[in-house]
Amino acid sequence: MSPIDERLKSLNIVLPDVMPPVVDGYVPAFAPFTRSGDQIHLSGRLGKEGGKLLCGKVGEEISLDQGKLAARHVAIELLAVLKAAIGDLGCVRRIVKLFVMVNGAPHFTEPHRVADGASELLVQVFGERGIHSRSAVSVAQLPFGACLEIDMIAELEATQP
Repeated sequence: MSPIDERLKSLNIVLPDVMPPVVDGYVPAFAPFTRSGDQIHLSGRLGKEGGKLLCGKVGEEISLDQGKLAARHVAIELLAVLKAAIGDLGCVRRIVKLFVMVNGAPHFTEPHRVADGASELLVQVFGERGIHSRSAVSVAQLPFGACLEIDMIAELEATQP
């Protein structure tokens, strides 16, 4: 078992064996990831709760804490996509960047605190290699009315196929 798999197990995180759908029943017209050199770019994943899309505005129907937890779950889903793409998360040299979009209420000013749910999880899993740059913004709306969307860029070891 790789050190990353051991860390996931110690955090009680089980990644699915198959890449989860963006939304049940939706067939996207884009790739879940693309590779460019030693970087892999993961398409945005939407906030869910209990496996179901979590819709609404953070700061109104959805609390900051719910949004932060949803961001953590999105990070786990991104790891599942990354693992499906490369096979072994031990091949990740570092997490490069997250872009977090929060479906915020009109006066919601804390998308950075929602984004912390994803950032903290990645540091827990990868340690220093999980420290990344990040943008976090509030937006007027997201696909399907989801509470948040996150995309990610990771750098892979040069020997990774």
